[in-house]
Amino acid sequence: MAKQKIIYDCDPGHDDAVALMLAANSPELELLGVTVAAGNQTLDNTARNACHVLQWLGREDVPVYAGCGQPMVRDRVTAGDIHGETGLDGPVFPPLRKTVEREHAVSYLSRALLASEGEITVVTSGPMTNLAMAMRMEPGVVEKIQRIVLMGGSYTNGNVTPAAEFNILADPEAAHVCFTSGRPITMIGLDVTRKVLCYPEIVERMAKADTRASRLFVDLMKHFCKTQKEVFGWEGGPLHDPVTIAFLLDPALVATKPMNVRVDLSRGDSYGRTNCDAFGYLGLPATADVAVDIDAERFWDLIEAGLRRYGGTEADA
Repeated sequence: MAKQKIIYDCDPGHDDAVALMLAANSPELELLGVTVAAGNQTLDNTARNACHVLQWLGREDVPVYAGCGQPMVRDRVTAGDIHGETGLDGPVFPPLRKTVEREHAVSYLSRALLASEGEITVVTSGPMTNLAMAMRMEPGVVEKIQRIVLMGGSYTNGNVTPAAEFNILADPEAAHVCFTSGRPITMIGLDVTRKVLCYPEIVERMAKADTRASRLFVDLMKHFCKTQKEVFGWEGGPLHDPVTIAFLLDPALVATKPMNVRVDLSRGDSYGRTNCDAFGYLGLPATADVAVDIDAERFWDLIEAGLRRYGGTEADA
């Protein structure tokens, strides 16, 4: 069976790093490239973090493209309270050999999608700036996207404001461009990702895999779970971003419901909210398949299987 081709657009980020672990060594996925935007931290930090993770995993062959360091309209926001000063606080990486490609991420997205036959899925787990800018710069890319799978939004409560989730709030206008593009969209929001909390027993379970990926996972989660408890009071941090990749590996893992989704651009208290018409009040056509539930046990099985596919140490890569 042919591998599913994906481009992963992210802002690493601890949970982005775990998503990279799943995507970079999956027999079902072909990771064509990683595009990076500012989000969890500044662009310099997120691009460097992507390179660190891929080098650690032995996937220096996967190109990393740095993209937009600012949102389309609003001022930049970061999530240093969760991800730290580097965006990936916790692990200590060896000297970085892998470098970022010279081509801008928006240019790469446009080039790769225009050259495709519509078989590329774009996965986003940060602000959607790069993808939205590619759509605006080269409108022909839109029809070449097989599906957009994003971690972002919520049909209930936010995690930065009462209304808004971070990835959408970081660039609501970009999210609006993507949600109104007409392409198939699967939105995996906080309603589902908050059901996969990485409790201490999960960290202990993954440590037993004893691969270079599992050791990185443990180091990442020590910091991530600590800050999640400090900010939200949870004993385990929600592993948001890897749910996108897990969904691609096992679509039955996540239950979805078609909904009309509109991003609030009003600049009021609900700025950045994904207004999801779960009950069809507005009588408008559905624009996204919105995740409403997840099999948490199967999710952790997928995470463990992904970690176990790697070898021993970074030096072995």
